[in-house]
Amino acid sequence: MSSHELKTGPLEYRTEEGRLTILGFWIFLGAEIVLFATLFATYAVLFGRTADAPSPGELFEAKTLMIMTFMLLTSSFTCGIAIHEMRRGSVKGLRNWMIVTLFLGLGFLGFEIYEFIHYSHEGATLQSSAYWSSFFTLAGTHGLHVTLGIGWATLLLIQLTQRGLTPKTSRKFFVIGLYWHFLDVVWIFIFTSVYLIGMVV
Repeated sequence: MSSHELKTGPLEYRTEEGRLTILGFWIFLGAEIVLFATLFATYAVLFGRTADAPSPGELFEAKTLMIMTFMLLTSSFTCGIAIHEMRRGSVKGLRNWMIVTLFLGLGFLGFEIYEFIHYSHEGATLQSSAYWSSFFTLAGTHGLHVTLGIGWATLLLIQLTQRGLTPKTSRKFFVIGLYWHFLDVVWIFIFTSVYLIGMVV
């Protein structure tokens, strides 16, 4: 990358530290892909082994699923707008759209917690069967990642208020944006391979 490109390119890429950090985070996401691939594989092997517990078709609710999916995918869109505003140099735009993203993420978590509680009341828990154990591990791991993302982004918003938009803060927001989009991609796989298949099989 030329010196001219470093001065005129995206703020998060204008330092060597920034470029290396972003590269390192892509490598980290590679490790996350391996983690979720392992969980998906385990789920596939244990699919249908519900023992005496209810089947997924009996418990999965299309309405709740669609609301959760809408909220999380919309949050990915608003996160993209936040990064766009950041590259325009708009601190207000970055902050406001990131706050919207966090509220959508919190809404998703609220519905997921409601879902888990509902399943447990119906007799589907981590200890009920091999199937439900794999389900709660997979969905719960994703939910934990969303929770960590919300906490991480909240801390970055506090840092943005204190330090403003700098190469360092912009790099951090770019990285959390990558992380958030990754979680949405994982959810699409959960939506299709876990919930949709579970409702029709």
